[in-house]
Amino acid sequence: MNIFQTTSRWPLYLAVVGLVIVAASVWYTNYLAGQLASTEENYVNLYKQAIEDLAELDDLDEDVTLQTDILQQMETVPRIVTNLEGELLFWGGFGDRDSDTAYVMRQYHEFIEEGREPIKVDQQIMYVGESRLLRQLRFFPYIQGFLILSFIIIGFIGINQARKAEQNRVWVGMAKETAHQLGTPISAIMGWVEHLKLMYAEDEDLMEVSSELEKDVDRLSMVANRFSKIGATPELQSVNVYLELARCREYMEKRAPRKVNFDFPAPDAGEDMIAINPLLFDWVVENLLRNALDAMDGKGTISGAVRVLENKVMIDISDTGKGIAPKDIRKVFNPGFTTKKRGWGLGLSLVKRIVQEYHKGKIAVSRSEVGKGTTFTITLPRVMN
Repeated sequence: MNIFQTTSRWPLYLAVVGLVIVAASVWYTNYLAGQLASTEENYVNLYKQAIEDLAELDDLDEDVTLQTDILQQMETVPRIVTNLEGELLFWGGFGDRDSDTAYVMRQYHEFIEEGREPIKVDQQIMYVGESRLLRQLRFFPYIQGFLILSFIIIGFIGINQARKAEQNRVWVGMAKETAHQLGTPISAIMGWVEHLKLMYAEDEDLMEVSSELEKDVDRLSMVANRFSKIGATPELQSVNVYLELARCREYMEKRAPRKVNFDFPAPDAGEDMIAINPLLFDWVVENLLRNALDAMDGKGTISGAVRVLENKVMIDISDTGKGIAPKDIRKVFNPGFTTKKRGWGLGLSLVKRIVQEYHKGKIAVSRSEVGKGTTFTITLPRVMN
């Protein structure tokens, strides 16, 4: 398994724990609401009994303290008393809305629509609703669930951003360390090449070898320079997109198998300009071309195309290789993902970083079919003349 591939499932565990907390909280709050509703139902029954007792009272000197206490306990429970014709007689328990007759009338109709069982005492009918505390308690689980889920989502986003920032620091540090480590041997090789030129200037064969060595050393120097620019703000310059693509195609074409054909626009196909850092942009295109070569097993066609819209330029790099499985398309830019037996899977990850962060563009797999090939599309801002 690649060392950059992550097997951690902590986001899933976090989500599961959060859902368990929400479910437990909602269940317990509903349980409390049920207990309170049962208590209020008992109050209503006691209230009914107290009214009946007071209605049947014959002796005015009889102790009615208990009945009075029960009536006082119902002060916070909404209740409406009407006569047999449905006319409001008195009401209470609506808090600061007790004086709003229209509101009380609406509540009366709601009680009837909800099918609340009325309490009949002599020539009066009483409807009892749920207390404000009970209504708030019934609604509270949803607020609590929303707050907990919001906390989990915010925490997840924060942790994810922190991980990405840490990952970026790792890439930058590794890139700069690679450039630093390459610097010493490159300088030494350059010195030895110059030494060969001075010592064996008359040996044509050795001079030819020295010339090729010098080209490879220059290439290594360019690679080290590319790595050193990761993490720094690159200088962008306006270049002709067709000329730049032709330069990349020419370099890779010389190093590709003979049975691989390159079909790219001509260098003078247009005058459309893009703002890029040529050193880093060429790295992007070369990575895509190298991946295309790996996918074609030595034969096929690599195509390049440019589409110009009003304010952007879209560059398509296509091949006729193996293609990418649908389940892997969304993973190709993830650090550590690779379908090759060798490699760390960092190429396309760095490509995406260079395009998005340094050139303010986008890159995506616009088409891929197993056995028929793949197309990567780079979208960059167009430099208007």
